[in-house]
Amino acid sequence: MDFKLQVTDSKSRARAGKITTDHGEIETPIFMPVGTVGSVKGVHFNDLKEDIEAQIILGNTYHLYLRPGLDIIEKAGGLHKFNGWDRPLLTDSGGYQVFSLSGNRKLKEEGAVFRSHIDGSKHLFTPENVVDIQRIIGADIIMAFDECAPGDADHKYAKNSMELTHRWLKRGITHFDQTDPKYGHSQTFFPIVQGAGFRDLRKQSAEYIASFGREGNAIGGLSVGEPAEVMYEMTEVVTGILPEDKPRYLMGVGTPVNILESIALGVDMFDCVMPTRNGRNGMLFTSRGIMNMKNEKWKDDFSPIDPEGTSFVDHHYTKAYLRHLFVSKELLAAQIGSLHNLAFYLWLVKEARKHIIAGDFAVWKDQMVKQLTVRL
Repeated sequence: MDFKLQVTDSKSRARAGKITTDHGEIETPIFMPVGTVGSVKGVHFNDLKEDIEAQIILGNTYHLYLRPGLDIIEKAGGLHKFNGWDRPLLTDSGGYQVFSLSGNRKLKEEGAVFRSHIDGSKHLFTPENVVDIQRIIGADIIMAFDECAPGDADHKYAKNSMELTHRWLKRGITHFDQTDPKYGHSQTFFPIVQGAGFRDLRKQSAEYIASFGREGNAIGGLSVGEPAEVMYEMTEVVTGILPEDKPRYLMGVGTPVNILESIALGVDMFDCVMPTRNGRNGMLFTSRGIMNMKNEKWKDDFSPIDPEGTSFVDHHYTKAYLRHLFVSKELLAAQIGSLHNLAFYLWLVKEARKHIIAGDFAVWKDQMVKQLTVRL
């Protein structure tokens, strides 16, 4: 993987760059739609490529490991062949999913023992076998196995968790460097900064992660219940330490405002289930504010869903029709909502990139932040 930093904004830490992988180029800042089980829920890949213009999507190690299982994915020739996605692919390590199973998992130095949410079967994830699993999945970018401390963790818990993550990281990197990709394309390994909401731990973790000199770095354990101000503060601490010539990935974030504020702090890559999850439930994000499509006010509004939107659904369907679909619990409603929101998120980061290059990002960002939170 190669990253070229192209422009840095003079009034913030916002950056425009380009990541090159064997499956294609990614212009940053970028938002990555979440494809948990190898699909972005309810969205065809043709729509992802041609309408939404997604440049990279995610797969989830925990879910893909359990179902369909590694044998099927390996027989298919990797996830790219299995699901037909021919652009870059990132897999998270499954750490967040394992640790969210608080009643069904046990941490030890070796790794995490957990029970499947599907059938209760017992499994072990280690820093080494999570590398092997992601090798088999065939992602272009694979993530270190880490512990994600809860947002309300105290300093002692957060410190112990961070130190465990660091020990696991060293083992994961050693194993990654001793193994090879399976399907003829290169893979890269991102470490993950942890430390919860504590400046001293975040600083220590970022310095440790940076010392490995990997091709990219991630920031984990944010947007897990802490106030947005804490998320921004921790992100600012970390981006001030992580190397400028490597992409920075803020995991699991977030709202459109979160993304713009984090771009201003020097983040390059984002993912979040919010656009699809909220879209399925009738919440649409637009450049003028947020629409709840189940509201009575849209009942006889025959204007396009979003006249300024970039997806075909924005112009093909009316607000009244989309409300009717949601009220009727029609599956098409969830699909339209997901398409719109994903297209909007991709439009938002593309616009941010344009304004970084043009030199007026800070002014544009402040205007957009005000608009994005308006309830329409």
